[in-house]
Amino acid sequence: MHSQLPGSELQRYEKERKVKMKKALIALAIGGFGIGMTEFVIMGILPNVAEDLKITIPQAGHFISAYALGVVVGAPLITGIAGRWPAHKILMWLMVWFTIFNTLSGFANSYNTLMAVRFLSGLPHGAFFGIGAVVAGKLAKPGKSAQAIAIMFTGLTLANVLGVPLGTFLGQHFSWGVSFMAVGVVGVFAVLGVKFWMPVLPKSSSNGLRKDLKVLKRGELWMVFFLTTIGTGGFFAWYSYIAPLITDVAGHPAGMVSYVMILAGIGMVVGNFIGAKLAEKYSPINAVVITLIIMVILLLSNTFFADDKIAVLVLTFLISTFAFCLATPIQMAMITTAKGSEMLGSSLNQSAFNVGNASGAYFAGLPIAMGYGIGSATLVGAAMAGTGVFIALGIILMRKKREKEQAVLAFE
Repeated sequence: MHSQLPGSELQRYEKERKVKMKKALIALAIGGFGIGMTEFVIMGILPNVAEDLKITIPQAGHFISAYALGVVVGAPLITGIAGRWPAHKILMWLMVWFTIFNTLSGFANSYNTLMAVRFLSGLPHGAFFGIGAVVAGKLAKPGKSAQAIAIMFTGLTLANVLGVPLGTFLGQHFSWGVSFMAVGVVGVFAVLGVKFWMPVLPKSSSNGLRKDLKVLKRGELWMVFFLTTIGTGGFFAWYSYIAPLITDVAGHPAGMVSYVMILAGIGMVVGNFIGAKLAEKYSPINAVVITLIIMVILLLSNTFFADDKIAVLVLTFLISTFAFCLATPIQMAMITTAKGSEMLGSSLNQSAFNVGNASGAYFAGLPIAMGYGIGSATLVGAAMAGTGVFIALGIILMRKKREKEQAVLAFE
């Protein structure tokens, strides 16, 4: 229909469409920025929280786990329930929820209160990214869905470069509550962005919850889930112990850690867009295999050069880059696998990311507790990423077998 418009009107229509799409993706990216900020800023202000609430550092660490648990629970639950409403309205109300409970986190005055609001703050995280990824892909031109999803994830990666350092500064120089209030301000901008820039969209799911849940019977979907969990867990096994790696092993002063975190954040931003390009060129699942193989090589290299002050900085940038090369391809792999219930599958993948976060830190901590040193965490990361390679290859073989069977049936 649009191709029948006169040349000048067609150009104007395409220009307006492109502007609307960019605004919608920016709105998603702002939401991603706020989510990334609240997820990681707690790590920088943990001592301040512990001191103010008169609890130990390990007890304060429970707030990280509470948020992650909220993500794992909320992603499939909220997405499944929300399917009856238009996607743009769901995205807006998810950000309203996010804004309210992150702001309330800043006013928490006890361990139990902060545990509760951190859990509630995490509930919309996975659903927002899951639904947002599918929406971004649909808004993009054919063949450009990977780039659109990458733009949404840019907010998450930029949070590690700008939002987390800013939030940490506010928490250390004013009050840790101010850090969460700053997240609330970002949430307000995200709400406004989604409300005014997101186009009117159809229902999140036309199948209904019962039909959507049938996707959980697909073996391939669970293989992608474990691929995300174990593959990204390899990154978190290394990243969770990056501070002692920089100071105790490489011998950098403690003040260097903040700059190293920014360096890692820049790597995440770069890797996010490289991953999108790889997904478009080689297919999402092939991009995952390529990225994980490179990650294994880099993580193994880190065990040999961790005591070199320059090499450890270079490897920090490279590991972060290729770790976030996974973000878009692995999300697209899940969306493809969950065909017919894309938003539920996409949200479930966000649960897998957070399980990977927790499991990577846990398994990497075991050899350290046994006295094998900080460097052993990197070896655990390499083993997890390597396991991810074999899972991804298994998915490829499964798909080829299915395609072959379908070709035989079609021939018959």
